[in-house]
Amino acid sequence: MKASKLIVLLILIISNWVYAQGNSIKTFPSPAIGSALVLPQIQVVPIKDAKNARNYELYIELPQDYSKHNNKHYPVIYYTDANWHLEMLSGSTEYMLEDVILVGISWQLDVNEALKKDVGPHLSRFRDYSMSKHSNPEIQNKYQFGQANKHLDFIRNDVIKYVENTYRTDPNSRTYFGYSLSGEFGAYILLTQPDTFNNYIIGSPTLKGEIDYLSELNTKYGPFDASDVNSSLKANVYVAYGSQEKAEVAEPIDAFVKLLKQRRDNGLSVKKEVILGDHGTAFPTTAVHSVAWLSTLLSPVVPDNYDVSFWDMPHLNNPYVTTTPEDRNDGILVDTLAVNSKDRDELLNLSKAIFDGNYGNYDALLISHKNKLVFESYYKKGRINLPHGQASAVKGYTSLVLGRAIQMGYLSMEDLHKPLTHFLKDVNTETLTKGYEKMTLHKALTMHGGLNIDPDKWKVIKTDSIRLKGQGLVQTLLEESKPITDESQTYLYGNYNPILVMSVIDAVVPGTAQDFIETELFDKLGITNYKWSNHISGLPEAGWRASIMSRDMVKLGNLVLNKGQLNGEQLISVAYLKNATSGLVKPAIDWMPKHYSYGYFWYHTPVTVGDNTYDATLAWGGGGQRVIVVEALDLTIVISGYDRDDDKIMTPIFETVIPAFVQ
Repeated sequence: MKASKLIVLLILIISNWVYAQGNSIKTFPSPAIGSALVLPQIQVVPIKDAKNARNYELYIELPQDYSKHNNKHYPVIYYTDANWHLEMLSGSTEYMLEDVILVGISWQLDVNEALKKDVGPHLSRFRDYSMSKHSNPEIQNKYQFGQANKHLDFIRNDVIKYVENTYRTDPNSRTYFGYSLSGEFGAYILLTQPDTFNNYIIGSPTLKGEIDYLSELNTKYGPFDASDVNSSLKANVYVAYGSQEKAEVAEPIDAFVKLLKQRRDNGLSVKKEVILGDHGTAFPTTAVHSVAWLSTLLSPVVPDNYDVSFWDMPHLNNPYVTTTPEDRNDGILVDTLAVNSKDRDELLNLSKAIFDGNYGNYDALLISHKNKLVFESYYKKGRINLPHGQASAVKGYTSLVLGRAIQMGYLSMEDLHKPLTHFLKDVNTETLTKGYEKMTLHKALTMHGGLNIDPDKWKVIKTDSIRLKGQGLVQTLLEESKPITDESQTYLYGNYNPILVMSVIDAVVPGTAQDFIETELFDKLGITNYKWSNHISGLPEAGWRASIMSRDMVKLGNLVLNKGQLNGEQLISVAYLKNATSGLVKPAIDWMPKHYSYGYFWYHTPVTVGDNTYDATLAWGGGGQRVIVVEALDLTIVISGYDRDDDKIMTPIFETVIPAFVQ
C-alpha cells in the first residue's frame, strides 16, 4: 500500500513541476487505451445537501488498522476539491499521519450539463467556495458566486453528522484542507463558524477583494477576551502561498494572517509559510508541509530537530495525560501513580479542567514522587520533547549554578557577603558610585542590590555592546547608579540583580559561565535539549530567555529535593541550598502572595493540608513556569504555560495535587 502511494505522490510532484516549467514538445503520442486506476481503500458514499437538494459524493479513506481497534477513535481531515486533492493527501498522510480518516467532498454531481460541458465538472466550486457575489452580472448569473454559507451548512449538518454517526471519529480533532478557491472557503469558515473544525489548512486562498469582508466577519465575531473562553476562535491555522505568487494574491493573504494575529487570541495558533513556487507548483509542497504541521498537534512528541517559534506552535487537539509515564532513557525514573482512587480521579479531572482553560493557558503538569515521575500531562503548546520558555524561573536555575560553583570551591559561603567588586578584577572602583561596596552576592540574590538607575538613560546605554561587554556591564551599572545606601537596599524584583550574580559566576569559574552551566550542571543532569540566550554583555542571561523541557524541569526540582545530590555526588552546596530555598526575606509587594517569602532567587511558602503544614520551595517564572518542591512529601511538581494571570493554577496545586500525596 505504501509503495503504491509513494509512486502516486512522486508522480504528482514531478508532473506538477514539469507542467510549471513548460515543455517545448508540441505533439504527444496517443495514450494506450486501458482501465481507470481504482484505489480500493477509498469508499465512495453518495450524500445529499438536504436543504438545497444538491447531490455530492464523499471519498472516505479509513486507516489500515481501523477494523482492528474497535475502541479507537480517529482524527478526521475533511478536504474540498476532492477530485484534485485525493491522491496527494492520501499519499502524504500514509507516511506522516497514518491514523487519520480522510473525507473528500466532491463537487456537485447534478449540475446543468451544458454548463458542465462548458466549464468542467468543477463548476460548483465557484458557487460553493466563494464568499461574495461577482461584480459582473453576466458572470454572476453563470456561476452563482457567493454561496459559501450554504455549502458550510451542508458540511456542518449533513457531511460531518454523517461521518461522526458512521465512523469512530475524534470530535476534538477535525481538520479542514482547502487550496486556492477552497482555501478562501476555509478562511470564511474560520471567521464565521470556527468550531466547525479544530484545525485549518488554508493554501493560497483567493482573497483578492475579500479582506474588508473578512475584517467585518472578524469584528462581528468579536474581540478576544482572556476572561471569556468563548471569545476565542479556538483553532490551529496553517496558511501558505507560493513565493512566486502575484502580488494581488500574496498581499491579501498577508493581510489575512495579520488580521488573525492582531486578535491576540490565546486560543488561536497561526503559522504562515511561503512555499517555493507559483500558485500551481506550490500545491504539492503545501500539502506535504501542512500534513507535517498537522502531525505536530496530534501527538505530544514532535519530530527530532523540530524548529518552530513558541508562538507558532499549534495547540494539541487533545490533552496527553498518563499515570504511567514512559521510560524515555533520559535519566528520569518512572513509576505508576500510587494514590487512592478518589485522588487519582481528582487529578484526572484537574487535567481536563486545565485543557479546557479553566485555570488559564497551561502547557504541562508533571508530578514526581520519591524521585520517580508518576504523572505526566501536556496541553495546548506543551510537548514532551520540546523546550518550553522558563521566564523568571531562570533566576532559580542561576542560583543553582552559583551553588555548584560554591560546591566546587570557586566561592565560599563567606564570599556571599563580600562586595561584588572583590571578584571582578577588571572593574575600576575609582569611578563607581558611592556605597558600591554594599552590593554583595547575598544582597543581589535576595533582590536587595539597591541600584537606582535612570530608566531613560539606560534605554540608550543598554544597546552599547562594546561598553557593556563582560565586566563592563557591572562597571557601567555601578557608575550610572545613584549612591547605594541602606535605604536603597530594599526588595526590588529584578533591578539587574540576576545578571550581577551571573557576572560573578563568569569571573570565578574556569572558562566561561556558559561552559560551566553546560558541563557542571546540565550535562550531569542529562539536560541536552535546551536554549539559554546571551545578554548583550556576552554573559548568559540570568533571569529569563532560557527554554528547557518539562521533564528537565523535574530533574532540577529533584536535585533540590535531594539537597543537591545526584547519584551520590554532591552537585550543589548543602549550606547554600538551605539558604537559597528558605524564606530569608519577606517582600512587601502587591503581586506576591502574602504567605510567600524569598531566598536566593527561590520562593518559599507553607502549604497546609488538614492539620499539617509543609514547607514548599519553588522557582517561579511569569506565564506559569514553576518547579515546586515539597521535601517532606518527597514531591516535585512542574507546571509550564503562557498565562496572563498565573496565580489561578496554584489553587488546585495546593488543594488537589499536594494533598493527594499526604499519607
